[in-house]
Amino acid sequence: QLQLVESGGGLVQPGGSLRLSCVASGFTLDDYNIGWFRQAPGKEREGVSCISRNGRSTAYDDSVKGRFTISRDNAKNTVYLQMNSLKPEDTAVYYCAAQKTYYSYDSSCRQGGMDYWGKGTLVTVSS
Repeated sequence: QLQLVESGGGLVQPGGSLRLSCVASGFTLDDYNIGWFRQAPGKEREGVSCISRNGRSTAYDDSVKGRFTISRDNAKNTVYLQMNSLKPEDTAVYYCAAQKTYYSYDSSCRQGGMDYWGKGTLVTVSS
């Protein structure tokens, strides 16, 4: 079966760092844009970051720009989200999702267009 599995979430103090991983199985990850999304308590799921098939094009929500970095290692079928300078408002369940695309440099990710979703990993930022 085709699936994505997130890991790396946990409890961290404000200003701390976490690195999330998303591992794909059952399909070739390099055919897909990969997006990170998050859903905070009482809020709708929102886009965080997106990376193109070849990893050379990335996009970030303004709320995480300069603090988060998305990257991928297609040989390992894995995408990462490095999160630095974490804030309490970053607390959420983080999901990775894959969107099949024919464009090598397209970094767009739409929730309605994602083909596969992970089950999420919880990130809690609190003192």
